[in-house]
Amino acid sequence: MDIDWAALGSVFGVSLVATVALVGLFTLGIVGLSRQERAATQGGSAALAVTGAYACFAACAAAVAYGIYLIVA
Repeated sequence: MDIDWAALGSVFGVSLVATVALVGLFTLGIVGLSRQERAATQGGSAALAVTGAYACFAACAAAVAYGIYLIVA
């Protein structure tokens, strides 16, 4: 039994980058929603923050859906 260490390292690297990117996107979405709440308490408008937050959440959902597609197909 031979282990292709280069392929294993490649899978590990891609998995690490994808995980960090998804967590980062989700974090940006949460930050955007918290800025919207802060602006609402101060009487301001934060439509850009909410739009960015929803875009981050949509990108996370799309990445997860694509991963599920790759697993199923």
